[in-house]
Amino acid sequence: MAVMNVLNEILTKKLVVIARAIPQDKIKDCVNAVIDGGVSLIESTFCQSDKDCIEKNKLCIETMVKAANGRAIIGAGTVLNTEQVRAAYDAGAKYIISPNTNEAVIKETLKLGMISIPGAMTPTEIEQAYSYGAHIVKLFPADDMGVHYIKNLKAPLSHIPLMATGGVNPGTIPEYYNAGAEAFGTGITILKPDCVASGNFAEITRLARAHVDVIKKLIGDENK
Repeated sequence: MAVMNVLNEILTKKLVVIARAIPQDKIKDCVNAVIDGGVSLIESTFCQSDKDCIEKNKLCIETMVKAANGRAIIGAGTVLNTEQVRAAYDAGAKYIISPNTNEAVIKETLKLGMISIPGAMTPTEIEQAYSYGAHIVKLFPADDMGVHYIKNLKAPLSHIPLMATGGVNPGTIPEYYNAGAEAFGTGITILKPDCVASGNFAEITRLARAHVDVIKKLIGDENK
């Protein structure tokens, strides 16, 4: 898929589901569950405390890509170095999301034709990430700074698309959206650890649908 098509999907569908520490034997069912809930973007994170995180997440991404079978676009999250960027690319990831801004990570992402979504918080960090070539900047952690902070950021930085991550749920999505966030990232409000562990995939689908429906209503109301 062309890089601009991936970017358009993110900015149109707006919701990236963060899959963190999903057991290998539950990945396929989790992917199917969130897709059944209307999700088309799923991120598999690197666990940086695990010395084997590159190989493990590469396998997770490969499994997700196969399970999605073209129904969702898979990306990589918590990407901190260029080796992880390349591993994600080799596994089939189409976008790279980080909690921080690292110029080398952004440049490698762009070089490989993927969408770059680094994390930042302050106006200086956000503008710097964008100047390095980021397509979207992840505001993280968004809930610690709040909706008013996003509104203030968007006044001078209206040209920079922001993805709110942290505290995202069906109740807060409208607040973030009205403050100026163009996309949202969330994990445990959909892929709840207890649901994953117990295999309650129907509940994961329900939770995914609740998030998707809120976004669809916001977009629909705006276009009326």
